[in-house]
Amino acid sequence: MDSLSYKTISVNKATANKQWYVIDAQGEVVGRLASQIAKILRGKNKPDFTPHVDCGDNVIVINAEKVRLTGKKMTDKVYVRHTGYPGGQRFETPEGYLKRRPTVVLEHAVKGMLPRTRLGAAQMRNLKVYAGSEHSHTAQNPKPLKLSEIK
Repeated sequence: MDSLSYKTISVNKATANKQWYVIDAQGEVVGRLASQIAKILRGKNKPDFTPHVDCGDNVIVINAEKVRLTGKKMTDKVYVRHTGYPGGQRFETPEGYLKRRPTVVLEHAVKGMLPRTRLGAAQMRNLKVYAGSEHSHTAQNPKPLKLSEIK
């Protein structure tokens, strides 16, 4: 037989089957959680993954203020940003960010694991991070997801 018994599936925006998931970040390690979230946002956990299409799912993360970092990263790790003005380099530890803006630590970790393209920016918009246990996406009927369930 000279014909293939299978076809290569290529997903496009219209045929992408996007789901909504909610993940509780309480007590989770930031890097391990971020890598799993990035995998879901890209769609790499799906059998019909297409690298150049936003075929990933939408992820809601709650309790982002209760994430943890291993070792002495809470005080020794430094996030660097620049205001755009001369001498405007600013430094902040994760401990300071978790007090002021608790969602930034997890968003920064996930953003670093996505492509630096328009596709990565579009996939980042599918991530919703909340500091507390309440979120405003109940209309989407998100399914709860544990890290051990992600393949």
